Amino acid sequence: MSAPGEIEYTGVRELRGPLVIVEGVAGVGWDEFATIILDSGERRHGLVLEVDRDLAVVQVLEDTAGMAPGGTRIAFSGGPLRIPVGPGWLGRVCNGRGEPVDGGPRVLGRADAAVGGAPINPVRRRPPTEPVLTGVGAVDVLTTLVRGQKLPVFSAAGLPHLELAVQIAAQATCGGEAFAVVFAGMGLTHADAAFVRDGLAERSAARELALLLNTADDPVIERLLTPRLALTVAEHLAFAEGRHVLVVMTDMTAYSEALREVSAARGEFPARRAYPGYLYSDLASLYERCGRIEGRPGSVTVLPVLTMPAGDITHPVPDLTGYITEGQIVLSAEVHARGAYPPVDPLASLSRLMRKGAGEGRTRADHPHVAAQLIAALARARQVRELADLIGRPALSPTDHRYLDLEDAFLRSFLAQGTDEDRPLEEALDRAWDVLRILPRSQLGMIPAALLDGRLVARDGGTGEEGRS
Repeated sequence: MSAPGEIEYTGVRELRGPLVIVEGVAGVGWDEFATIILDSGERRHGLVLEVDRDLAVVQVLEDTAGMAPGGTRIAFSGGPLRIPVGPGWLGRVCNGRGEPVDGGPRVLGRADAAVGGAPINPVRRRPPTEPVLTGVGAVDVLTTLVRGQKLPVFSAAGLPHLELAVQIAAQATCGGEAFAVVFAGMGLTHADAAFVRDGLAERSAARELALLLNTADDPVIERLLTPRLALTVAEHLAFAEGRHVLVVMTDMTAYSEALREVSAARGEFPARRAYPGYLYSDLASLYERCGRIEGRPGSVTVLPVLTMPAGDITHPVPDLTGYITEGQIVLSAEVHARGAYPPVDPLASLSRLMRKGAGEGRTRADHPHVAAQLIAALARARQVRELADLIGRPALSPTDHRYLDLEDAFLRSFLAQGTDEDRPLEEALDRAWDVLRILPRSQLGMIPAALLDGRLVARDGGTGEEGRS
């Protein structure tokens, strides 16, 4: 039976993929939540995608398999989909619709919130100023993640982006302040879903994690709902409960492909690569739900992970994501082939808000200088390597050989770490100094002289030697 005051409609004109087209409706609005009652008494749920006069297009969250136009009744709730919110999500494992798959009861909360969320008023946004430390040296030193930032991971098939996402979700901290992680997996294989659950079991047991897993054989519509559920849960934990929340969403390419499939079922005109023309605004409606709010505790930081088809960074999904977000962490097949994990390409990666969250009083006083010098040295090393391929190593200068040594040391001593190794920032910065000491002092022009003197003296026992120059 429908709720009191709800009208049940039986005029199902057509079933089209995951969509139900209902005729003869009145007073139905966009994004309205609907309950679908089958002849057998089974109840399914849906959201209104479009209303045109007396026609409503409803996307069914559980798919339309087994449904028939005759005998199907639909009741519209009069409002958008809402879910209970609160700390009850922490420690739970749910599917992409928010239904428990851990054997526990339905998630309850002291309040509920609309899944669609609301954008943060730009006037009330607080500028990001403090870091989220991930325990991954390459990220913390070179592309520091800042509270309230949206920083995507660009990857390709065959690279360990899921391992990196799980490692960051398992290790991330905010300097002892109340912290939580919401992990949204979309289009995962069952093996990958099991890997995520196992990798995050400790954080889940500590009630610091909410896990939403949509697998590849789940309904495609569920894939569109999963990140919105995750962000709704995160917003309440942050702005009502006062926690700093990291939302990890993987894989946004699977999400975008689900959006394309639904768009095709609706008969919409395609844009680039057959994606809908509103792909940009749809992605922005997710990414822009992060940040900090004046007068409210907590923060929401978003780490989307996406795979670039054929490694093409100009593909619509990474291309549009790059416009919306504040930098990117790019994984490299070349670095991966050289046996380094995580295979981060430091020259293609960037955190535009890093300067806001790194330096004295936040991480360490030498952090911004060391990161800038290391990036500059790696850029020069890449040029030298290309030159060596043209003229041969014997023709290089002694300083050029030092740059090649630095690149090898960077991969071996700084970048490489275990998938379960939680590397402190102090150790990561000290490793960066060890790599830079390979160069003559004359090549370290981006580090202030006083800071350089102090580090070299401390390392060389008071001799002040110039990095073996």
